[in-house]
Amino acid sequence: MKRTSLVLFLGALLALTGCSNITVNDYSNNTPKLNPQEFFLGDLTAKGVVKNRSGKVIRHFTATIKASWQNNIGTLEEKFIFNDGEIQYRTWTLTPTQPTYFNATAGDVIGTGKGKFAGNSINLNYVLAVKYNNSTINVKVDDWMWRVDDKTVLNESTLSKFGFKVGSVQLVIARN
Repeated sequence: MKRTSLVLFLGALLALTGCSNITVNDYSNNTPKLNPQEFFLGDLTAKGVVKNRSGKVIRHFTATIKASWQNNIGTLEEKFIFNDGEIQYRTWTLTPTQPTYFNATAGDVIGTGKGKFAGNSINLNYVLAVKYNNSTINVKVDDWMWRVDDKTVLNESTLSKFGFKVGSVQLVIARN
């Protein structure tokens, strides 16, 4: 009896997760279009929160982003200032690989992130080295962005380890 219940539970879980794969193509008809080379250009600002795995806000931050493109390669220089005084820097390099695909690298990104954009959305997946308890752990990041108007992008990142959600980041990016 217990084995039957477990099999039914696992079957239901697989059915639910199998139907929930959202891709950027689901947003391909949405406007305004979010092309990284067009939106991420010049000076931008961001404000956001970091949440733990249960959804509680544990930090908030402001950030400045200096974005430029040269020879079709993008550079995003980010400076984050957290409410506890910590300052973090990250410089992204975005390299188009196909018309709507790009690779993304940064100093604290393990390997190469893979991104795709369509319509008003971008999805970027990468592994990030995060400081935790006097050590560093690698977490997978599923990073989503949606352009809501000419000057604003909403960004939501889910952080996971061993397939389990360990936190999230929500922020608003604004063109100056």
